[in-house]
Amino acid sequence: MRGRDMAAKALDDMLFAPVQRLAGRLDSGLLLLCDHAANHLPPAYGTLGLTQADLASHIAYDIGAAEITRRLAARLEAPALLTCFSRLLIDANRGADDPTLVMRLSDGRIIPGNAHIDRGEIDARRRLYWQPYRDAIGEMIAAMSAHGPLPAVISIHSFTPQWRGALRPWQVGMLWDSDPRLAQPLLAALTAQGLVVGDNEPYDGALQGDTLHDQVTRRGLAGVLIETRQDLVDSVEKAEAWADRLADVLDPILACPELHRIENLASRADRQK
Repeated sequence: MRGRDMAAKALDDMLFAPVQRLAGRLDSGLLLLCDHAANHLPPAYGTLGLTQADLASHIAYDIGAAEITRRLAARLEAPALLTCFSRLLIDANRGADDPTLVMRLSDGRIIPGNAHIDRGEIDARRRLYWQPYRDAIGEMIAAMSAHGPLPAVISIHSFTPQWRGALRPWQVGMLWDSDPRLAQPLLAALTAQGLVVGDNEPYDGALQGDTLHDQVTRRGLAGVLIETRQDLVDSVEKAEAWADRLADVLDPILACPELHRIENLASRADRQK
């Protein structure tokens, strides 16, 4: 890359903010995260060789997740942190050394801008985008913990209605590691509403180095990752209605004192290393 091109790329990197911060009450007892909130790419990366249709699809971000997060934050007066970059640039929910941190292939689609990526470029993306998001989480947890009460942490995601030809029956899933304090009451409350709720479905919540493992489980805080099926939240109106449903369920759950204390439970993700 020529010197002028490198300088332009460096300027793009500085102007592209990796994290959106939504203000909320430090004493709300809840921090909201959205690891795959956006499908944006810094200008220097163009479209990574993809079409606009690709970037509007689930391979680039979690459809509906940002809208759910913003509505929940407003309803519950909670701080929220959302990524401003596509998961195809770098996946904010993967561990620093995860081989899928930068995806070369996603749902059968080759990502041209990542296909021949080297270690230096991965490290640069991690420094410029991944690390500031993780740092922002740690800083917000510290600020909320100092103010009190200790925050519970909820990460908002969404999943495709089918995967590799198989339909996914769950409308929503609760992903958790070894601490059931938040996942179990949510499972019970949403199941009581007649919803099909996955318990560590469609994915397992014990993922080494993921956001909750790294920032929440290791601190002994209560946390859960909520996965909503994308056909239920694929418009602003549907996503906000879903967030209202979650807010109504969460409000009494978050009042429980046991969610706001340290529980040092052995992580399944650590045991699976």
